[in-house]
Amino acid sequence: MNHQQKFLTISALALGVIWPASGFAQANSLPPSTVEARPATALSEGEIRRLDPETGKLTIRHGEIRNLDMPPMTMVFTARDKSQLADLKVGDRIRFVASNEGGKYLVSEIQPAQ
Repeated sequence: MNHQQKFLTISALALGVIWPASGFAQANSLPPSTVEARPATALSEGEIRRLDPETGKLTIRHGEIRNLDMPPMTMVFTARDKSQLADLKVGDRIRFVASNEGGKYLVSEIQPAQ
């Protein structure tokens, strides 16, 4: 391999390492107004479709859950505190905080929707 081929090979390798890194730096230098924050305690809205106070499980037809990056759907959650379910009934519109802990979807705060 002559000097020109070595130079081109080394240049191409160096460019392959530097170019993606420069794009990463630019992506992380966006002004704060363009980066969307996802608060961990964001309230989501939904409707109770099923309720089992004994097991602490409730099925909620919900809108988007932004902090979990989850689209609208109907799914089962477990109440972190079963006593939160005492005053609820099927058909109630609620606002709630959802989290995913080890693959288990929990509801930690439940309040009536306005």
